Order: sequence, then C-alpha cells, then structure tokens
Amino acid sequence: MASIIMDGKAVAAAFRQAIAEQARELREKTGVTPGLGVVLAGDDPASHSYVAGKEKACQEVGFYSETRRLPAGVTQDELHRVIAEMNADPRIHGLLVQFPLPKHLDQDRVPELILPEKDVDCFTAVNIGRMMAGLPSFTPCTPNGILHLLLRAGVKTEGAHVVIVGRSNTVGRPLAHLMSRKAPGGNATVTMCHTATRGLVNFTRQADILVVSTGRADTILPGMVKEGAVVVDVGVNRVPDETKPKGFRLVGDVNPAALDIAAMHTPVPGGVGPMTITMLLENTLRAAKTAAGVAL
Repeated sequence: MASIIMDGKAVAAAFRQAIAEQARELREKTGVTPGLGVVLAGDDPASHSYVAGKEKACQEVGFYSETRRLPAGVTQDELHRVIAEMNADPRIHGLLVQFPLPKHLDQDRVPELILPEKDVDCFTAVNIGRMMAGLPSFTPCTPNGILHLLLRAGVKTEGAHVVIVGRSNTVGRPLAHLMSRKAPGGNATVTMCHTATRGLVNFTRQADILVVSTGRADTILPGMVKEGAVVVDVGVNRVPDETKPKGFRLVGDVNPAALDIAAMHTPVPGGVGPMTITMLLENTLRAAKTAAGVAL
C-alpha cells in the first residue's frame, strides 16, 4: 500500500482562510490590521525567496506587511537601529529578522533585540522560557506546523516513540519539548538524534514518528525507516538539475526510496513549509489581538 501524503498546502489553506476571517473581524471591530515586519539583510537567494513567500501570504490574509531590505555591508549598529524602529512601530505586531545574516554580523545578539510581544518566531529567551514552563507564549512556527499536520492527519502521538533527527533551536529542541508534554499532539516518548549519534539507523528504525531536520539530503536512506512509520521531512535542499528552468530541484532530508514502507509522509516541497508560514501568520494575528485588547 502506497504511503499517504500529508498535504501541507491543503491544511495550510484551511488555516489561512480562518486567519483571514479573524483578521477581517479584528479590523472591523477595532480598526487594527495585523502587521508583520521583516528585516532582510544581504543577498542570500533563499532568504529573499522565503521573505517573498511571507509577503505574499500576508497579502492573501489581509495583513499589513513591511520588509526592510538592508545591504550586505550593513553594520551591526544599523541593523540594531532598524530593529528598534520596527519595535516602536504600532503597525507592526510581529517582527522577525530573516536568517542567515551576512557573516560579519553577530547573529546571536539579534533575537533578544526583538520585543517579546512581537517575537512571532519565538526566538527570545522570554518566549522560549514561557513555552518550556507551560505558560502562555508564542509557539515556534515549524514545530507548531508539524503538530497541526499530525493532528489533522489523525496521527496518534500519545504513547508513540518519536525520533527527531536534528537538534536546532528552531525545530528539533522545541519540537522535542512540545511532543513530550501532556497536551494534544504530545504525550509521546521522544528521542533526539544529531551528528554525534552513533548507529543512527538503530534509532530511526524504532520510530513510530520520524522527524528529520538536518538540512542535508539523503540523511535518511532506504532501510532506515520502520514499516508503518509516519515520516515528517522538514528539510529543503537544492540539488542541481539541468532539466529544471532554475537549474535545480528541491528535495528533503529523506531519500524518496526510504518512504516506500512508511504509512504517511510529508512531501518536499508542499509539506512542512506552507505550515511554517501559516503558523507565523497565526502568531502575528495573536499578537495583534493582544495589542488591540481582544481576548485570545
């Protein structure tokens, strides 16, 4: 039996319709239009593509969108000044800085410059700490999108063994917390693997739910997936392909042949990616409601 595809585009479309309706109601009741601000520094093609996708998504749901594009040679002080200006702008309820930054900039200093109430990427220590403590906070966008995909697909997480390959602060670590907590989409037993894990296949073949977020194609090869597992591929990698107009194609971190025995899997593209941007919109709407004094 063929593996069932968890269509992130379809699930995201349903969420965005609801977000657009709530944004319209908020605008009519309070005059407040949810606003997302993005700071983009440098010439990284992937970053420009991601930001364009966010701008388009904002337009689709009726949000205000503002992107401050800075040259590759921008100084640290200038970057900080722009972030401060957007922090102070009442039209902007959610603010993010697109990573990676040019190499001469100190990227680690940036998240804490964003006001916690505008930190819709959930990068600040305040929001991460509140999330870990189980207090009201923003939820990191990609992990939140993964949870919603699993819930919409009817995947049972309670008591399941979840193996996460990748320990980033944006995906692996927060997802491990969310899926181990006693809440919908959680209550699972979680194992986190990474580049120093010995015998990776011994862990991945135990997974009822396998999440792969390494940023490296073919991290998971045939024979590394348990029969009937659910596979969530977070990776988006460019592979040279002369048959494509742009000279490359997008692939995930999981080799397609490894999905033959999976019960369900996310495609790349069209799986986790659309959900990540949708959760960013949801967090921005939440921030706008809070700023307008509207109950969540």
